[in-house]
Amino acid sequence: MTSALQKAKGFKKSKTGTYLSMGTTAFGAVGVAKQVKKARADHDTLKLIDAVVSAAAIVTGLAILYRELKRLGDDDVLLG
Repeated sequence: MTSALQKAKGFKKSKTGTYLSMGTTAFGAVGVAKQVKKARADHDTLKLIDAVVSAAAIVTGLAILYRELKRLGDDDVLLG
């Protein structure tokens, strides 16, 4: 296995990969915000509950990624 391929496999465990995951997860908040706005306009309680649960999942995902980022510390796969 080449060195570049090994680095690519370790990308998910790197700081850069974690930041990318956080960005894509946070981008999902845009969709949830639209979902909340539409549910409120339609006075649809069930859709609003669905949006709140989705928002909670996004917050939890970001918290997990943040914890992973702190755990990585200086042990970045791509830098060393």
